[in-house]
Amino acid sequence: MANIQLNVEGITCGGCEKSIRKALLAKDGVSDASASHETGIVKIDYDEAKIQQDAIKQAIEDAGFDVAA
Repeated sequence: MANIQLNVEGITCGGCEKSIRKALLAKDGVSDASASHETGIVKIDYDEAKIQQDAIKQAIEDAGFDVAA
């Protein structure tokens, strides 16, 4: 199991946090995810054999948020 923390722009409320969490948990290989509108940080626990970081970032962007470089 691996984990990553990403800086994400556009998280402004609890609804945003839920949207990101839901989008990530829908991906095969993501076991847990949390987002904070206070810090702009998204934490993800995932299985590297099932999903790569690029797919994780894409899921966040597809949900309408920007992953900071």
